[in-house]
Amino acid sequence: MQAHRIYRISVLAMFLFSLTALGTILTAVVPILLTGHVPPPARDEGAQAHIFQLSIVALLPVGLAFLATADWERPQRVVRALAIPAVAVLSAFALLYYFEHIIY
Repeated sequence: MQAHRIYRISVLAMFLFSLTALGTILTAVVPILLTGHVPPPARDEGAQAHIFQLSIVALLPVGLAFLATADWERPQRVVRALAIPAVAVLSAFALLYYFEHIIY
């Protein structure tokens, strides 16, 4: 029963960290896309960049806990639980690439 509890907590944490990473990128990119005004690059990364970095780093131990406690007798459920966090992280990195290489 303990493994199931860890699995559920790790799924929730993966959702939280992946959506946090996507949210920090969206709050930086969307105002630029809406206004068309590109501010000059900041000297310091700022709090948003650090929150993004911490949420991506936190995904590693949470993902390992998820993979260790997943029920591999039902791989469809495992893949379904990974779908939204994976899309959120890939979208965050795609927006980050766009923001860093195309806009600037």
